[in-house]
Amino acid sequence: MNQKKWKAKGIFLDLDGTIVDSTGAYVEAGRIAFKAINKKTPETKVLLEIPKRMEQRITIEDLTGGNTKEFMQVYLKAYYSVTEAKTRLMPNVSGTLQTLSKRAKIALITMRYCPNQVIQKELDFFGIAKYFTYVVTAIDTTKPKPSPEAIVQCVKALDVEMCECIIAGDSVNDIKAGKAAGARTVAVLSGLFQRDELIRENPDLVLPDVNTLPDFIE
Repeated sequence: MNQKKWKAKGIFLDLDGTIVDSTGAYVEAGRIAFKAINKKTPETKVLLEIPKRMEQRITIEDLTGGNTKEFMQVYLKAYYSVTEAKTRLMPNVSGTLQTLSKRAKIALITMRYCPNQVIQKELDFFGIAKYFTYVVTAIDTTKPKPSPEAIVQCVKALDVEMCECIIAGDSVNDIKAGKAAGARTVAVLSGLFQRDELIRENPDLVLPDVNTLPDFIE
C-alpha cells in the first residue's frame, strides 16, 4: 500500500470492534434475549447480525418474530450486564495506544448508551485509560454516530482543528460520522462489518486492525 503518512493532532477511536472485542457479549446477550421470548437461539452469525442492524437502525422483526420490543428490553440489559466479563482487549492494542499517544491526542467515541464513568472503568480495567484525553458515549450526545456531533465535541475538547484529525473504527457509522465532520477516516476490519460494507462508505484508508494505524501517522 503506497500511502503517504498523515500528520495528526487528534485521533478518535471507536471502542467495540476497534479497541475491544465484544463478540462474546453480543452472543451471550442474544442467547439470553431469545430465551426470554421463548424462541430458539439462532447461530452465532445471526446473533452478530443484531448489533449491526441496531447500529444502522435496521429492523430485526424477522429475527424476533414480532417480539422486538420485549427482545430489546432483555437484550440491552443483558448486554451491559455481561460486557465486563465477556469483552476482551484486542491483541497488542495497549502498545499501539502508547505509540499513538506520543504522536497525537487520543479520544474515544462509543455508541454504548451508558454513563461515561462506566467506560472509564472498563478502560482502567484494561490498563489503557491513561492514553485517552477525552471519552464520549451515546449519553453525552443528542445524536450519536453517524451524526458528527461526538467528533465535533472531541475536536473542541482536544483543542485541535478538524483537518488535523483522524477517526478510526470498524463500522459504517464511524466512517459516515467522520465524513460528515470533515475528518480523515480509517476503516478497520477487526469488527462486525465486512470490507465491502466499509468500502462503500469511501474511507480514506482501510486497515486490518488499529495496530497498523501508527504506520500511517507521522
